[in-house]
Amino acid sequence: MSKFILHPSSLDITNGSNDDGTTPKLAAQTALLHADEFLNEVNDVAVPIHVSTTFRYPCDHTKLIAAKDLTNENTDAHVYSRLTAPSTTRMEAILSQYLNGYALVYASGLAAFHAALVHLNPKRLSIGDCYHGCHGVADIHSRITGMKQLPLDCPAEELQEGDVIHLETPLNPVGEASDISFYAEKAHSRGAILIVDSTFAPPPLQDPFLWGADVVMHSASKYIGGHSDMLGGVLVVKDLKRRWKMYEERVYLGGIMGSLEAWLGVRSARTLELRVLRQSENATKLVEWLSGDLGVGDSAVQKVVAKVRHASLQKDEFVEKQMTGGFGPVFAIEMKTEILAKMLPSHLELFAHATSLGGVESLIEWRAMSDTLVSPTLLRLSIGIENWEDLKNDLLQAFEKLAAARVEINGTN
Repeated sequence: MSKFILHPSSLDITNGSNDDGTTPKLAAQTALLHADEFLNEVNDVAVPIHVSTTFRYPCDHTKLIAAKDLTNENTDAHVYSRLTAPSTTRMEAILSQYLNGYALVYASGLAAFHAALVHLNPKRLSIGDCYHGCHGVADIHSRITGMKQLPLDCPAEELQEGDVIHLETPLNPVGEASDISFYAEKAHSRGAILIVDSTFAPPPLQDPFLWGADVVMHSASKYIGGHSDMLGGVLVVKDLKRRWKMYEERVYLGGIMGSLEAWLGVRSARTLELRVLRQSENATKLVEWLSGDLGVGDSAVQKVVAKVRHASLQKDEFVEKQMTGGFGPVFAIEMKTEILAKMLPSHLELFAHATSLGGVESLIEWRAMSDTLVSPTLLRLSIGIENWEDLKNDLLQAFEKLAAARVEINGTN
């Protein structure tokens, strides 16, 4: 069976620097465009689409190697797409440099989380508020393996070597941040492992490895994909041996990202930093406006909105230190009544009422449609790359319509 197409030297996470230091390190923005160029086999500037699931063996019989004799170093050809394929290989090469670790791509974010738990096989998982899908995966593992689930803020003494803390920051659906360093110190003091789901704040906003994460997870369907047209997940580790083992496990789990989705991911990764910075700036400006208008007694915002939640509103010192590139593009608003929360999306012109996040377009979701654990007054907003003042004006006209309609705010329909 073929090993991974990229040799360790091709997964250089120093962004291309030679051992002797003569080659300048590429900036992150440059790496998104050029980290995969060593894989070019044609003259196309745009990366070709590869959809084949199987690949021809070498014509030269001297290059044919029996499966029992294969190692990570003695093969450089694709064999079958469940192992490797041109597009998934490119995507992993780009993300390995940009995310500062060794990346593996999966069919979805939940497939990535499942693979992480299979690989780590913890006896105890410390997990708190986070994406409800992760709780579903954890419940399956608890049923199959007997894994015990502990609260995120359980005492450190309840953890043992090999256990896992799973931390999502910023948090779905409210966009508020948690202190990665705190949970890293807690995990490592007990020999446990910290997984950080950084989907809501990809680089350049946040690098969890800087604060002690052992494994970083992303739903690539969100900001990495960025156009609401692909499904995928990513795990990133610093230990190359761990990466090879996780690659081998992925072969048998079967959860690799599809070739067309990976091609879309490569296309989208080129503009990842540009998009995320714009989305972050837009979201932060909208939150500043909304929170400011909450203090104005006769404003339309104050009449219908009860609370705004976002990392930019937190007073904790770690937040700005940890999120060096800006705050996440997702935030939540809590309306004064459930009926107001259900009505607001239908009064908006620029926000699509839909689940998910991270695309170039702005979305709003009455979150109770997809999450049984949230308040029915909560709306999640994923901010796109539109002009932020256009988004502000769209929200404002909707608030004004709701306020003018004199909707009951005592919770009745």
